[in-house]
Formats: sequence, structure tokens, C-alpha cells
Amino acid sequence: GGTVKSWNSFVKDSGKRETHTILGGNIEGTNYDSEGVEAISKLPSKLELIAQIAGSINAVPTKLARVVKAPGMKVARAIKLAGEEVNKE
Repeated sequence: GGTVKSWNSFVKDSGKRETHTILGGNIEGTNYDSEGVEAISKLPSKLELIAQIAGSINAVPTKLARVVKAPGMKVARAIKLAGEEVNKE
């Protein structure tokens, strides 16, 4: 991803976009045309994927805690509102 971005930045800065283009690429024995190289360059990096997975794993206990805690919170709010209404009267 970063290599293609660097290349595009270099070509843009040097004003050679029309004459210097990416024709294709080869990754682990698989050939890609220019569109394939561009599509691969837009994929997240390995570190970004690890961060996304870690964030997702970390979010599960938080969501679970909210779900478990929610019924109790509703009851607490109802009791509080009922207490406020009694105090008004």
C-alpha cells in the first residue's frame, strides 16, 4: 500500500504522471494488472488489521457488560422516577 502511494506521490510531484504509470505487479507468483495493483494498495496493512481485530475483541466484553447491566439500569431508573413522583405529591 505504502509503496504505491509513494510512487504516485513521486510521479505527481515530478509531473510525469502521463509517462510513468504502473503497468502491473507480481506478488508471490501471481501477476496483477494496474487495476489489481491499485486495489491491493488500498487494502489495510497487517498492523491495521491487527488493530481492528484487537478492537473488536476488546469491544465484546464491553457490549456484553452493557447487555447484562441494562435490565438493572432500567429497573433503577423506574424506581428513581417513581420515587420522584411520590416526592412531588
